[in-house]
Amino acid sequence: MSSIASKTYESVAPKKVAFLGLGVMGFPMAGHLSKAGHSVTVYNRSPAKAQTWVAEFGGAAKATPREAAVGADIVFSCVGNDDDLRSITLGADGAFAGMAPGAVFVDHTTASADVARELYTAAKNLGLSFVDAPVSGGQAGAQNGMLTVMCGGDAPAFDAVQPVGMAFSRAFTLLGASGAGQLAKMVNQICIAGLVQGLSEAIAFGQKAGLDMNQVLDVIGKGAAQSWQLDNRGKTMVADKFDFGFAVDWMRKDLGLVLDEARRNGARLPVTALVDQFYADLQAAGGNRLDTSSLIKRLK
Repeated sequence: MSSIASKTYESVAPKKVAFLGLGVMGFPMAGHLSKAGHSVTVYNRSPAKAQTWVAEFGGAAKATPREAAVGADIVFSCVGNDDDLRSITLGADGAFAGMAPGAVFVDHTTASADVARELYTAAKNLGLSFVDAPVSGGQAGAQNGMLTVMCGGDAPAFDAVQPVGMAFSRAFTLLGASGAGQLAKMVNQICIAGLVQGLSEAIAFGQKAGLDMNQVLDVIGKGAAQSWQLDNRGKTMVADKFDFGFAVDWMRKDLGLVLDEARRNGARLPVTALVDQFYADLQAAGGNRLDTSSLIKRLK
């Protein structure tokens, strides 16, 4: 059984691409690129995962980012954090060392705007292009090829990669200069933090009040309270199910980036800072790998 859902792909001229990082997001994203007809070479820090990917989708696996990037028109990546991103791009074994002038590096990691700008400059000095392109939609979005991709960088580089990136996306949008994609992802995470806390409080309140919360969610989901979180996480929160989706550890990493950026730009984020501490409570209680909707556990 395939690890990705079937999808109708737009007709795009086949490209030679590389994908670096085959985690819960990268594995299916690279799979969609292969299914869309592109020639895909992969790299993963643990080689066994890369071999598993090749066994399912074909293509080739290489031992270093540099080797994977040789000859690629576009190099995609999806890793853990700023340091991981530097480790796969820079240095003798980094992807930049293997890329030919004119090639484009597209990074889907949720990272800082600072590292995006740093790598944009490093790439430009080598005759390469760099697009920061964090994603929203979670593991399900990656498997279904329906991610929302927020991009920062130069328009010509974006135009070159957008048709290819639509293999795993439903929207792939340029939002401004280098770093704009990461800043937009921060906006996304600020929204989610507040929404999930509000939904947690609402469900916990309704349960204390003796309401049938599944019925209530059906009703209010047709009104002004409707949201993706309500539609997709409301009933699982009622059922105390938190074994899917986006982990608390990842959300804390993302909110750390948000709060660092807010300290620099002067934005006031009182609710986001509070919810970040609520997630810290969940980590302290051992909930590191639970879905972000597990905020409701603090209220029960």
